[in-house]
Amino acid sequence: MTRRTEWPGSGAEPAPDSGAGPDFGTGSGGGFGEGAGRRARSRSRSSGSPSSSRAEKGEPQDPVEQARNICLRLLTGTPRTRKQLADALRKREIPDEAAEEVLSRFEDVGLIDDAAFADAWVESRHHGRGLARRALVRELRTKGVDSAVIDEAIGQLDSEQEEETARELVARKLRSTRSLDRDRRLRRLAGMLARKGYGEGMALRVVRQALEEEGEDTEGLEEPF
Repeated sequence: MTRRTEWPGSGAEPAPDSGAGPDFGTGSGGGFGEGAGRRARSRSRSSGSPSSSRAEKGEPQDPVEQARNICLRLLTGTPRTRKQLADALRKREIPDEAAEEVLSRFEDVGLIDDAAFADAWVESRHHGRGLARRALVRELRTKGVDSAVIDEAIGQLDSEQEEETARELVARKLRSTRSLDRDRRLRRLAGMLARKGYGEGMALRVVRQALEEEGEDTEGLEEPF
């Protein structure tokens, strides 16, 4: 039924009463209308649950599949130890059972190989950075490599090779210390070797010999440590 009502000053009749509330149009004063409807729909989409958001992005919900994808991403371009991957999965709140399943599978197929990792680490860090066995052991331990695996990897370096590397390190730094007095040169060079993991005895012997070859008198030279 149509209700006829005279609006003050208009002389016009409104549309039939549909039972809905008044339409405030699209003006900015009321904040309703088409613009408000779009904002409301946008808020509804953006306030969805985390699970629905992940589903829209195509992320797997299965924790085993999640763990697998995380490990593959981390292994892209650089090898990692089992502990490094396990720590990453734990940080991302992957259940322990799912993490263990994936890590064990990756070990079975050779994607995780702590022994190969340790061998490559020793080769790279000794020849590339000149690190001694003591420093290499410390680094591999922080990466979660088993002690027996570390010992085997470190075994590829003998004391003669380590001392030869120490001599090369000192030879490269020797020229930059020539403006210093003898004692300061000794401390500077021996300290550099110590930071790379060389023992005090070897460091002092190598530096003394290098200074003597340059004509320095090392008699009574003070201990740097």
